[in-house]
Amino acid sequence: MNASVNIYGKRERGLNMNRLMPFLLTSLAVASIFSFFLAYSPNPIPITSKEALNSVVHDQNLQPDHDHLSHAAPVRLIPPPKKKEVCDLFKGQWVPDSRGPLYTNSTCKTIPESKDCFKNGRMDRDYVNWRWKPDKCELPEFDPKAFLEIVRGKKMAFVGDSVARNHFESLLCLLSQEELPKDIYEDSEDRFRTWYFPQHDFNLMKLWTKYLIAADERMVNGTGSGIFDLHIDKIDDEWGKHLPDLDYAIISDGHWFFRVLYLYKGNKLIGCVYCNQPNITRFNTGNAVRMAFRSAFKYISTCKNCKGGLLTVLRTFAPAHFENGAWNTGGYCNRTSPFGEAEVDYKTFDWEMRNIQIKEINDARRNNRKQFRVLDITRAMLMRPDGHPGIHWGNQWMKGYSDCVHWCMPGPVDYWNNFLMALIRN
Repeated sequence: MNASVNIYGKRERGLNMNRLMPFLLTSLAVASIFSFFLAYSPNPIPITSKEALNSVVHDQNLQPDHDHLSHAAPVRLIPPPKKKEVCDLFKGQWVPDSRGPLYTNSTCKTIPESKDCFKNGRMDRDYVNWRWKPDKCELPEFDPKAFLEIVRGKKMAFVGDSVARNHFESLLCLLSQEELPKDIYEDSEDRFRTWYFPQHDFNLMKLWTKYLIAADERMVNGTGSGIFDLHIDKIDDEWGKHLPDLDYAIISDGHWFFRVLYLYKGNKLIGCVYCNQPNITRFNTGNAVRMAFRSAFKYISTCKNCKGGLLTVLRTFAPAHFENGAWNTGGYCNRTSPFGEAEVDYKTFDWEMRNIQIKEINDARRNNRKQFRVLDITRAMLMRPDGHPGIHWGNQWMKGYSDCVHWCMPGPVDYWNNFLMALIRN
């Protein structure tokens, strides 16, 4: 089969499982491989339901109290309007949808090789035929024309790791169905990149950062060890320096925190994660994540040169779905359909990571007048173990390893941009 043709056969529209648990890298070689793997490889949004929009409030004719108003005219009381129903777009389920995705690997030329699951041999196709259905309303379809009108003359950046890049790449494909962008900047490692949509004067940027905060990898004989020194009171300036130019900053991170980390404040060691050394305060992964996001949101809150209308969006933690092992111990993800909500385990680190991130952005919102919003994808993506490349990611250096962290394109990752469009519209 030619992988670049319309493989969907439809019109183009363009846990009973083991989790990825924190583990300690046991050798410098394994640490280096995993670093390469990651590098390359809620607040409800108010939506008025149709029922609420169509509801009519009628006057109520109440009979007078004859004991006290025997000579008065009848009293006509009008009840207060009914409150509009508020729909949580992020709480719902996946339902079948045979229309297929908005783009394919023939209509979007920028799909990365590692995310083009059909091209890399994935045979099942059902995973692209589901849509997200909130419990009390409908999630609007992604409209590339309308999205580009909203962001006309603006700059938007996705700040984070390779999963943030995955999100960025999905939006790029969706928008290219309306206007072909120009690739105007790319660094040597494809970690910082800018695409420009000239008809709408819109810049879409990817700003790479492993931890949001400043981090230095410890080197052993000139080779990266996979062990990092994190400075919790210093932002990673590689993305921070771009902040004053942005109108939208989509912030996310998380998967790099599951390794040995040494935490510093004011250049003083305050503790470590997974280090198991005497006389050093031990923190867990959640502590490190909390410190990093708190520092990032504080930096944004105190940005004096930033635009007054800067909108900061937290995209919550995107779960991995390794079964029967971790990424380097034979773990895989070969499911072909979503979970129902009853099958999701909310006692995992995925949900804990999401809760930590939401608490930090809520605290930031309370403490200042900056615009902060939450794009809460964790619940929906916990239900999509079928959405990862698995063994179908075309990597020549790590044969036999499954990618259960990133997401196929097209695929459920595209719905993150349905959420994003609904959020920035509101």
